[in-house]
Amino acid sequence: MNCTYQVKKIYFTVTNDLIYDQRMHRICTSLAENGYAVTLVGRKLGTSLPLTDKKFKQKRLRCFFDKGKLFYLEYNLRLFAYLLFQKMNVICAIDLDTIIPCYTISRLKRVPRVYDAHELFTELKEVITRPAIQKAWLRVERKLVPKFKNGYTVSEGISKEFQQRYGVNYETIRNMPLLKELNTIPQKQKFILYQGAVNEARGFEFLIPAMKMVDCRLVICGDGNFMAQLKELIKENNLGYKVELKGMLAPDELLSISQQAYIGIAVAENEGMNQYLALPNKFFDYLHAGLPQITMKFPEYLKINQQYNVALLINDLHPQTIAQALNNLLSDDVLHKQMQNNCLKARKELNWQNEEKKLLSFYQSLINA
Repeated sequence: MNCTYQVKKIYFTVTNDLIYDQRMHRICTSLAENGYAVTLVGRKLGTSLPLTDKKFKQKRLRCFFDKGKLFYLEYNLRLFAYLLFQKMNVICAIDLDTIIPCYTISRLKRVPRVYDAHELFTELKEVITRPAIQKAWLRVERKLVPKFKNGYTVSEGISKEFQQRYGVNYETIRNMPLLKELNTIPQKQKFILYQGAVNEARGFEFLIPAMKMVDCRLVICGDGNFMAQLKELIKENNLGYKVELKGMLAPDELLSISQQAYIGIAVAENEGMNQYLALPNKFFDYLHAGLPQITMKFPEYLKINQQYNVALLINDLHPQTIAQALNNLLSDDVLHKQMQNNCLKARKELNWQNEEKKLLSFYQSLINA
């Protein structure tokens, strides 16, 4: 008997250049390994590195504008034009900045649409501190998110916020790393690691002055919209000898550095609901590297820490508070070892191999509906 099996095609859309997006690499790889034909669409910058081979297709769109309103307008138009000529069974918008063309395409092609809320976009500090910009994005959110009945996000807090605002019931699929074997890399000397976006509201205005009271190096791996201000802060506080900026690193290189570090740090401002409710990937990246960390006493961190005790949680961002927490962990070998062991145990449960089951169930239910 002849049987025809049609591979289901899923398109994901982002505004980054794909190279460093480990979260989307994990999602797309999991789906591709389970029989879906996956394409991840992003943009190509003048500084973009060549794409590396993946188990899914990658497409980058080149734009004339790199930032601001004109970039979003141009990219959305180019994205719509590209998607219009693609065959698909599902389309997924990652965050608000690609939701408009995805909604339009889903209507035209009559295919299911999914909203993947990596963050509460309208509650980012860089959005809420610009009232006109926030008003525009809120208009998009209020109009379109209720029309995306299927979706998921990275924390229970953000999921509940969407439910309260728009009556949508989004899954929580946390941004966790794959469980891999750890390499034992000897530490030449202790250093503190910050990895991730160097953006507004990440607490650098408080962390950098705190480093004057801490006898240890700080290594920052990442880039973003706060980089110029960060360099100025380092200069103003005469900390060039103690703070090292490594910029954006490939995932393997970042993993190697994280396994040499002594403490991970992520001290976000409570400025905008997104920071307060988020559960960023760096929390789990530190945990997987066996790194005790200093972070905020926000609900999602507190919930996990009460179960696993992998972090020192602080209540405020005063430089003295940050310095005291860092010095506590640097000087207390017993506490550090205990938290390190807790990380190594927790990573066996909090990993992508377990979390991806929810992702696969979500898409299977959607496509078979």
